[in-house]
Amino acid sequence: MSKIKGTFVAIVTPFDKDEAIDAAALRRQVERQVGAGNGIFCAGTNGEFYALSFEEKVEVARICVEAAAGRLEVLAHIGEISTQQTIALGKQVEKLGVRAVSAITPSFIACSQEELIEHYRKVADALSLPVYLYNIPARTGNTIEPETARILADHPNIIGIKDSAGSQESLDGFLEIARERDDFDVLVGPDSLILHGLKNGATGNISGLGNVSPVTVNAIGTNFDKGDMEAAEAAQTRFSALRKDLYAFGFPPAMVKRALRHAMPEVGASRAPVLITAEADAGVAAVSAANAEAVG
Repeated sequence: MSKIKGTFVAIVTPFDKDEAIDAAALRRQVERQVGAGNGIFCAGTNGEFYALSFEEKVEVARICVEAAAGRLEVLAHIGEISTQQTIALGKQVEKLGVRAVSAITPSFIACSQEELIEHYRKVADALSLPVYLYNIPARTGNTIEPETARILADHPNIIGIKDSAGSQESLDGFLEIARERDDFDVLVGPDSLILHGLKNGATGNISGLGNVSPVTVNAIGTNFDKGDMEAAEAAQTRFSALRKDLYAFGFPPAMVKRALRHAMPEVGASRAPVLITAEADAGVAAVSAANAEAVG
């Protein structure tokens, strides 16, 4: 199987005024990312998976695959609190034509590393699609340690990790595994560390901020692949500055969606209980006006 490479955007899930999924708006967001050359990561953190029902997660994946129409790859998030639920969602999603799936660690339950190993092995055993581990301890309360990832890398259906721990130290621990073996890949989660990851062996990245600036995030990897480090560094600098400016106002996925909404109102608001203060909204609007990219 060929490696999964490049820039993916953790696409927002548009909602109408009644908080129902707006399928037409979601298709237009997919088209926008295709126009920028980015793959799609659906029903992830920026897609508000935590606020979607089981059926809605399947529907989001179906819409994204249909809208992408084979032009670029679609990855889907399937992580749930229990192993059984994760497998059940994965079995539905793998019927739809996504290239691979990823799963956050179980949340709420404080898992040992042994429990995480058993969880991911069972998920990978049950599915025919390749599986990425997904490390985001700030949201789940559970951290995948590098040694745990090293053990799980021996499973033939576990092909890598999306690391969204937010630190270079965490990312470097997984990149070391990727340099040790050719069958374990790292996808960079933090938008400020994309170029660092690529320089040190990551195969690509999954960006939430790419919803706002799809061209800029794509330019980091595209210029890196061409060997134009000056252009790649410049794109990373712009992207990191945008991240700093936007995330200063609150919960990052909500800030991303609100910034995009200022440019494209059809994406709607984040689902309750997320609220954005008037002060934050004004700040986000200013950032959006300066950075939103209409593509596609």
